[in-house]
Amino acid sequence: MKHYNGYLIDLDGTIYRGSERIPAAKRFVERLQKKGIPFLFLTNNTTKTPAAVVKNLADNHDIHVQPEQVYTPSLATVSYLKAKNNGSVQGKTVYVIGEIGLLSALLGAGMRLAETNPDYVVVGLDYDVTYHKFEIATLAVRAGSTFIGTNADKNLPNERGLVPGAGSVISLVEHATQQQAIYIGKPEPIIVQAALSVLNTTAEQTVMVGDNYDTDIRAGINAHVDTLLVYTGVSKKEVVAKEAVQPTHEIDSLDDWEL
Repeated sequence: MKHYNGYLIDLDGTIYRGSERIPAAKRFVERLQKKGIPFLFLTNNTTKTPAAVVKNLADNHDIHVQPEQVYTPSLATVSYLKAKNNGSVQGKTVYVIGEIGLLSALLGAGMRLAETNPDYVVVGLDYDVTYHKFEIATLAVRAGSTFIGTNADKNLPNERGLVPGAGSVISLVEHATQQQAIYIGKPEPIIVQAALSVLNTTAEQTVMVGDNYDTDIRAGINAHVDTLLVYTGVSKKEVVAKEAVQPTHEIDSLDDWEL
C-alpha cells in the first residue's frame, strides 16, 4: 500500500452511517492522529457549520477533531470566489438559498446579502425553501448575477428514505433561468483543489477516502488524486466493477488500511 502524507475523508457512509457508529472509522481517525498525518473531513453538507459537524462527531461518535479539520462546499465556495476577486470578497453582494452553514461562511468572509442585483447567487440545500426564494434567485441570475451551486447531490438519505438534496433545489433554478450553475462540491475538482491548499499537500501526496463512487471517488479522479473506496456505505462492489475508471484502492473496512 502506498504511503500518503494527507487524507481527504468523507463523513456519512465512511466515518458513520447516519446516527450509527462505524468503530473501524474511529480507530482509523485515531491512527491518523497518533501518527500526526494531516487530514480533512470533506463533506458535501452545507447545512451545518464545521463547529456543528465537530460537535456531532464528538457527542454521537466519540471522534474528537477541530473545526479546522472539516471542509465543506460552503468554505470551498468562499475560496473559489476569493480567487475570482483578487483574494477578497469583502463587500461583494450575494443572494443565498441555503442554511446556516452556507450563510455563515459567505457572511464571515465579508459578503453582504442582497436581493436586487447581487454579484452572486449561491444555491444549496435549504429546508425552508419557498417559491419566493426561487423567484428572487431566478430574477437575479437572469439579470446577470453569477450562479453558483454548492453540490449536485439530487437526493439525501434519511430515516424516511431518499429525500431531495441540494442538486434538486439547484436544478429548479437552472430550469427557471435556463443556465447551468457553477458547481463547487464533490465530485467537482474545485472542492478537492481547495482542500489540498488547506491541507498543504500535493495531489500526488494525498488520497481521497469515501464510500460513494459517484461523489467521493469521482472527485478524486477529477482532481487527479488517488482514491480509497471503503465498502461501508453507498457503493456496491458489483456496480463499481463496471466503472471505466476504477478506484486506486478498495477495502471492506478502514481497519484493513495501513497508514
